Amino acid sequence: MSRLACVYDLETRKRALALVRQGRSLNSVSKQIGISRFAIRAWQLRLEPISRTTDCPRCAPHPRPPDDTAAYSYLLGLYLGDGCVSRLRKGLWFLRIACADAWPGLIDSCAEAMRAVRPDNSVCRVQRQGCVMVTGYSKHWPCLLPQHGPGKKHERSITLELWQQEIVSAHPWDFVRGLVHSDGCRITNWTAKVVAGERKRYEYPRYFFTNRSDDIRKLFTDTLDQLGIAWRQTNAWNISVARRASVALMDEHVGPKY
Repeated sequence: MSRLACVYDLETRKRALALVRQGRSLNSVSKQIGISRFAIRAWQLRLEPISRTTDCPRCAPHPRPPDDTAAYSYLLGLYLGDGCVSRLRKGLWFLRIACADAWPGLIDSCAEAMRAVRPDNSVCRVQRQGCVMVTGYSKHWPCLLPQHGPGKKHERSITLELWQQEIVSAHPWDFVRGLVHSDGCRITNWTAKVVAGERKRYEYPRYFFTNRSDDIRKLFTDTLDQLGIAWRQTNAWNISVARRASVALMDEHVGPKY
């Protein structure tokens, strides 16, 4: 534990952690109270120790799915797009998912899903340039996200285990929403046509999903197939959904980032 993290009184520490639990970023709490982000992180581990007694659904004597399977399906999509699992110290791991500052609703949804999957573990927000790293600490992330490993995702095989595929099949829209929220977007395209000798401009919405991993793109398109969504691959890394009926379904269940 850093010496800096120990020089403040207990009430100051509790006040800082209470603000973080309200959803405030470490950066904003640091500025308000005048305490370094490093100290606040250290207090999270000291005053709110990571639970090591709560059963993990995957390494229990009889493995089972996470309790909130819909939240897990969404979180899995976010992780495959913009997440990573890293070791903090022996026996403790952290899951980080990068969420752009432009989408505060996405940041909140990501934090809520992380808490729903591991309700007894710590979740915080770490401000970076242009984005917030929503970060959850647990010894069980490798159990829950077995796709983690050394190197970049697009440079290694990414496949779902049977129990994960069953969850995705049961909650396909949550999975698609997580993938689109991480590596996708909804945009408005336009085209010009000549009608009765007059050039007219037409606008139409479409969804894009971009990922360098062939495996992750296939997980996305396989799930779209299950949902009856028409798609096409526009180049090496991009998947497009542009047909009117399919876009309408995506709008109903996914929608633009917010």
